Amino acid sequence: MPLVPYEPFRHLDNIRREMDQFFTHDFPSMKGMPQHFGQMNVDVYEKDDEVIAACDIPGLEKKEDVMIEVDRNVLSISGSVNKTNEVKEEHMHRRERYSGRFHRLVTLPANVAPENVKATYKNGVLEVRMHKIDGDHRKKVDVEFH
Repeated sequence: MPLVPYEPFRHLDNIRREMDQFFTHDFPSMKGMPQHFGQMNVDVYEKDDEVIAACDIPGLEKKEDVMIEVDRNVLSISGSVNKTNEVKEEHMHRRERYSGRFHRLVTLPANVAPENVKATYKNGVLEVRMHKIDGDHRKKVDVEFH
């Protein structure tokens, strides 16, 4: 009996191929849709006293379209991109630009102060600057044994 190397992720490739085939053949309107449909790209980095998140969100038109929440070391960004109908639907041949709701949770490398968050949006990039909190604010929980 010949030895065959075990490839644990081979089955995942098959599932991905089947899903690609399902979406491109069974739903022609979804053909050409970006694989990260509805998900934004985020870069997170830190400096001495702050954590910075830079998010690609092209198409925001007003600040009411985005909501930012910070809870210790988790950043939540959600909102919607509303594209006006520039072209009538019957004249549209391909639609790849994202329009709709988005939501992203990002774990931050440090605890941050929610009251000192500053966000700016320029050229399709949302930058969120958060001041770090000094020290570790974790609480140890004592377990009662009976």
